[in-house]
Amino acid sequence: MKFEIDILRNHWALLAAVFSGLMLAAAHGFENFGGMAPCELCLRQREVYWVALALGLGLFFTQRFNFTKRGALAVLGLVFLTGALIAGYHAGVEWKFWPGPASCTGNLDGLNNLSGDLLAGLDQPGEMPKCDQIPWSMLGISMAGWNALLSFGLAVISFKLAMPDPKEQVAL
Repeated sequence: MKFEIDILRNHWALLAAVFSGLMLAAAHGFENFGGMAPCELCLRQREVYWVALALGLGLFFTQRFNFTKRGALAVLGLVFLTGALIAGYHAGVEWKFWPGPASCTGNLDGLNNLSGDLLAGLDQPGEMPKCDQIPWSMLGISMAGWNALLSFGLAVISFKLAMPDPKEQVAL
């Protein structure tokens, strides 16, 4: 078991970068091929994966230098935990557990301003999707919910790999 943990620890930065790249590719695929424009909170979730991708690649390419690998893995865990918190917040907004940002939630204020020609604004760019609407779900879990679960799992793995092995500790 220790051998597998050591192998995973040695390659986790690259695996985290690859996973982050895949999550970004999936998000862009849903946007470009599935026609699902991202809301404000979706874009925040993507930012976390960009940071994890850059950090993972940076750690992978600098592993040959003498630095604390476990500390770096803990930082990667914090990045993924941040992603889990943002995605969990987004999922809570979608399920109406709490209010979302005023700039990103659906409201009926626009219906009060229907004076004038309804077709006049058709040549204007469309509005960004609202954060409190669920455009896609699988097994009753929204995209933000799945992202929260996956990000939390990646954070747990990162933190686990950052922890010292009790057998390696030396009594002082």
